[in-house]
Amino acid sequence: MSDVHFDIASLHAAYRGGVGAGDVIAAIYARIEAADDPGIFIHLTARADLLAAVEALGPFDPVAKPLWGIPFAVKDNIDVAGMPTTAACAEYTYWPDKDATVVARLKAAGALVVGKTNLDQFATGLVGVRTPWPIPRNAIDAELVPGGSSSGSAVATARGIVSFALGTDTAGSGRIPAGLNNIVGLKPTVGALSTGGVVPACRTLDCVSVFALTVDDAYAVFCIAAARDAADPYSRDIAVRPLAARPPVLSVGIPAKADRKFFGDAAMQAGFEASLAMLSRLGCRLVEIPFGDFYATANLLYEGAWVAERYAAIRDFMEANEAAMHPVTSKIIGGARKLSAADAFRGLYALQAYRAKLAPLIASIDLFCVPTAPTHYTTATVLADPVETNSRLGTYTNFVNLLDMCGIAVPTGTRDDGLPMSVTLLAAAGLDGLVASVARDLHAASGLTLGATGWRQPSAQPVGVSAEDDTIELVVVGAHLSGMPLNGQLKQAGARFCRAMRTASSYKLYQLAGQATPKPGLVRVENGGTAIEVEVWRLPAEAFGRFVAAIPPPLGIGNIELDDGSSAKGFLAESVGLLGASDISSFGGWRRFLSDRVPV
Repeated sequence: MSDVHFDIASLHAAYRGGVGAGDVIAAIYARIEAADDPGIFIHLTARADLLAAVEALGPFDPVAKPLWGIPFAVKDNIDVAGMPTTAACAEYTYWPDKDATVVARLKAAGALVVGKTNLDQFATGLVGVRTPWPIPRNAIDAELVPGGSSSGSAVATARGIVSFALGTDTAGSGRIPAGLNNIVGLKPTVGALSTGGVVPACRTLDCVSVFALTVDDAYAVFCIAAARDAADPYSRDIAVRPLAARPPVLSVGIPAKADRKFFGDAAMQAGFEASLAMLSRLGCRLVEIPFGDFYATANLLYEGAWVAERYAAIRDFMEANEAAMHPVTSKIIGGARKLSAADAFRGLYALQAYRAKLAPLIASIDLFCVPTAPTHYTTATVLADPVETNSRLGTYTNFVNLLDMCGIAVPTGTRDDGLPMSVTLLAAAGLDGLVASVARDLHAASGLTLGATGWRQPSAQPVGVSAEDDTIELVVVGAHLSGMPLNGQLKQAGARFCRAMRTASSYKLYQLAGQATPKPGLVRVENGGTAIEVEVWRLPAEAFGRFVAAIPPPLGIGNIELDDGSSAKGFLAESVGLLGASDISSFGGWRRFLSDRVPV
């Protein structure tokens, strides 16, 4: 049983093969013992209680309960009924009578809570050392900090003790520990996962995050946990769809070379360059972006409004029990006592100005890629300089929730010194599926084993966009292809990439004359045709008519036959529009024509 992998697909395959839940539970406790790390868990579920929870699930049924028998851990600032919530402060302890909303949804899907994990006290920190319990040991190198604040959740996942774990992320707590422990850390759009039953840090920015060994697992958990929660005033309606294939060409914003910060860590810098090369090989177009305003936004997080918000969350407790708090945590949050309401509003005004300035830039590209952390620190280094080291770790994380972006940290390789390399993919709110689809391919391309387990990545399962009643397939052949000038029109209409393929061998492709934006025209012919490369996108039904109405002549919409025998609506050219056009069918597609032709 010790060799059974705990990614969801492998564990469910083991259950189907006859492995009993009791064997899995025994393996969990064996792995906890083997880790020999008293800093991971603050509270463990009793073995008998886990067995009882499995019995209550009934027969193995991963359709009705997609997380049937899947073990997970919960950061100890998130409520689990029957277990104490401490937020890593024993004097703060309370016993909730119900699960946090996300925990309840995951348990309803069949998942099993193994225990509550250690953290930087009151989720204040990115290092994982600000706790009165033993410091969790980094799963890759015990001398390094585990990252925080969700330290125990990341280490438990990286060691294969659980399949996934919940953390929280206000300034990077769901991404930094993932990057430092060679696992995936999904930080959803703020409000997509309810924070009902979560001890707040900054209620306006907090989100529940997911640690997992694979992107597929992290995203599957996200899809199950995400839902509007009427009891959480910060909950939002975010469209959550199954993981789909990414568009073949995407624009990826990266920090301009002059703006990249690694604080002298040449290995991390080289690792980031290698990660960017991987993205390029996947077909992404890298765009250097000035990052000064992102850094300035990040600096706001520990000034004014948001320090005051941390203080407001625990003010009554702190005023009565400050001596019980970790000294670094107390110093940081206590700094809010010197702030005024004017300081808070000054910060809010500054943030709004940065949001307005950066919004067009964020909208101009598909996603961003940044290092998850700019460097690695040993525990000794952090303890010697707890504030500056923590601040540096947040270089590429602190601005994300302030700017209402989603993100996912994903391992991309091993540095020259053997330490883990990770990048974080970021995008505007609601694009969680897009960043996950790119992260999935990036992780696969890395060829890395999972966390600290030595397990190979599971075989990739095909993904796509399944047929939906409220969407219509549209075949695009030219300027609306991914990465092309008019692709933004599709995205603005709410279209989602479905698949790249070819037409049937009965079409010709022409370069149309007299077009302000270069465009091709696709024409069906009886003889002499060829297969043309196209992309299939899905548009919401209510947007399809508006999109089609805006198509200028000589283009129109007709039925296009595809090489798999199916057909869909798509762009065709009127015969009158071919006057002066050039036959470019031999190139096999518009993208290849643009890249292969020799400028005149």
